[in-house]
Amino acid sequence: MTTFYQYMMAFRDDKPQDNRSRLANWMYDDHHFPKHAEQYDEISRYIETYSPFLNALTTFDEVWEEYRLIHHD
Repeated sequence: MTTFYQYMMAFRDDKPQDNRSRLANWMYDDHHFPKHAEQYDEISRYIETYSPFLNALTTFDEVWEEYRLIHHD
């Protein structure tokens, strides 16, 4: 199973043009990000606590829904 972290790594970008890329870059650079987490609540709490930018949690919610549709039944 692909973790959310692994899914997000496809969106990393040297020059992020959108919040999805910004979130992916931050996740990659944050050595404490729960990379193996599979539950929405665990990841959401982490992003809420250590939010890297204003709309990070909203961006996470949007991307999580895409991830859930692709990687979960």
